[in-house]
Amino acid sequence: MQILRASEDYLETMLMMKEKHGYIRSIDIAEYLGVTKPSVSYATKRLRESGYITMDKEGLITLTDDKEGLITLTDAGMAIAASMLDRHKTLTRFLIHLGVDPETAEADACKIEHDISQQTFEAICRHAGREG
Repeated sequence: MQILRASEDYLETMLMMKEKHGYIRSIDIAEYLGVTKPSVSYATKRLRESGYITMDKEGLITLTDDKEGLITLTDAGMAIAASMLDRHKTLTRFLIHLGVDPETAEADACKIEHDISQQTFEAICRHAGREG
């Protein structure tokens, strides 16, 4: 099943927030992505309906079931989030290695990560000395 680019961004951001804070809140997602809270609500509803996250009334997001009152990434959601975050980090490092400044590399990696094929990503990984 093909997932929308925006959904990939939301799932990746959720994982990044979890790694940074230990939890994920809708407001943090909105601030990071530069979108409104209603946009996050709409996106999380779509992600829930697609089976990528589960939610309860508290509105927090987590990757584990260790607390009640949280939104949880399902295995399918976590797989997509982890894949996109890995692509983002790998492409950022690769672009920096090529001489791109870190801020530009970060922004460009975010654009590239969705559009390159798995074959191209694996070639970049081999060139960068890691498996894809």
